[in-house]
Amino acid sequence: MPIVDLTRPFWGHKAELVLYPLKSDRTEYTGMVYNYSFNSMDSTYLDLPGHIRETDDGVTAENYDPAAWYRVPCRVVHLHRQDNSGGVSASDLEAACGGKISTPALILNGLEGRNAWEMTKRSVFLEMDAVEWIVDCGVKLLISDIYESTRLDGVFLRLFEKGVATVCEPANIYRLPCKECRITVAATALPTPQIPCRLIAEY
Repeated sequence: MPIVDLTRPFWGHKAELVLYPLKSDRTEYTGMVYNYSFNSMDSTYLDLPGHIRETDDGVTAENYDPAAWYRVPCRVVHLHRQDNSGGVSASDLEAACGGKISTPALILNGLEGRNAWEMTKRSVFLEMDAVEWIVDCGVKLLISDIYESTRLDGVFLRLFEKGVATVCEPANIYRLPCKECRITVAATALPTPQIPCRLIAEY
């Protein structure tokens, strides 16, 4: 199966190089160690319900089950929306999917041939009935380039209340040529509910 990396490159991190001279009676070389500084929303990132205080269930990137998001069956939906085209409704999703979906993961490509950061921020977004449709389908992992509106309707709050984790700022999901794939989310085991991750699709 082809593998597609859907991870956005880091943009706000800092990496301080520290050199460690190492020497023994047998060899001599210099170790290179990096001290990192970055935001938890840098690159593509995993958002667990604990990202919102009111829905914090104690699950972090350190203690979640890695099998939960390893090669998970995933539906891929392309909506082909334009910049500033507004809300995506439940009926929009159902029409694009041809009915309810049954996979535990959903990749939602709301934008036409662009990444989220190349569009007007939050000018295409999920209406709350679309969020309920996703929840009602039993989705447990939502990977999307559209989420909340500028009104702050509570999209993430509702998803997290229902135990739906999200991946934000995926890269190039509009290039996926398939309707279904397997998705893997790999996050460094830090004790936080929000962490940059690697996002891999295979189809």
